[in-house]
Amino acid sequence: MATWSEADIPSQEGRLAIVTGGNSGLGWFTTLGLARAGAEVVVATRSERKAGESMDRIRSIVPGASVRFESLDLASLTSIRSFTERMDRLARVDLLVNNAGVMFVPRRQLTEDGFERQFGTNYLGPFALTLGLLPTLLRSSAPRVTTVTSSAAKGGKKRIAFEDLQWDHSYAHYAAYCQSKLADLMFALELARRSAAAGLPLISTACHPGVARTNLQSSGRGGPPNAGFRLILHFIAQDAEDGAKSILRAATDPAATSGSFYGPDRGMKGDPVLCPPYAPALDLPARAKLWDTSEQLTGARWKVPLEARPTPTAPRMAAA
Repeated sequence: MATWSEADIPSQEGRLAIVTGGNSGLGWFTTLGLARAGAEVVVATRSERKAGESMDRIRSIVPGASVRFESLDLASLTSIRSFTERMDRLARVDLLVNNAGVMFVPRRQLTEDGFERQFGTNYLGPFALTLGLLPTLLRSSAPRVTTVTSSAAKGGKKRIAFEDLQWDHSYAHYAAYCQSKLADLMFALELARRSAAAGLPLISTACHPGVARTNLQSSGRGGPPNAGFRLILHFIAQDAEDGAKSILRAATDPAATSGSFYGPDRGMKGDPVLCPPYAPALDLPARAKLWDTSEQLTGARWKVPLEARPTPTAPRMAAA
């Protein structure tokens, strides 16, 4: 397909989706697109007030949209465990979109669990969330996990700095962000590989929105971007609605293979297309080490329910 638009989303009637950070920016447009297609969407975020305002906006555009709030703080393992326990009471979850995150935190900060804030919120939180939701996802006939990474995944040190994972010895806000997004891409590919090896029907996709104008640029910078930065964004970036197209395609395209990676066709902006994963994310030993380390840090475990093991066919697997 040369071009792709929201009109290409197949009906999502009967599917239940969770979008982390679904109250603003890319997450809001992702929630809107899924709701338009008929999905029931859980807006998983910290602020009930902000979620309520964002859901009201969606209902004004899509009358009868099925959207609801659930409290989730990805910087807190306690909050993540509480969320997954509540979701486990549902019949199933069909789609998880790991979208929420922080960007360019200017000074080293820690989550309540002692993780460097960008690595903890952008990667370790989604890792624990996905593994915690796995039993609920596997009750779906067509489960999918879509993880939002960034073109920054190919920047910084271009590897996971296992020797100083939490930036205890030195901190660079850009490199720390790059590492967290590289970890996201490695996780999405490794989740696809492990799911296929276990014969699970789970499809794991990844995507990046290019350079999108969202509130993420000010979420960790200590304040709104200055005039010069806003001018640069005007020329190189696309708006959040266009940036969300890569997420929506990765989350809904029926032709998506497990391990596939979507992004704008012009790199920073454009129509969402299949992209080759960045080379650092293809390092299988590093992916295995990152997974094992993440389990140790978060306490989350790769536990496949026995009833989910026998499946007629494994998901289609893209090269990873």
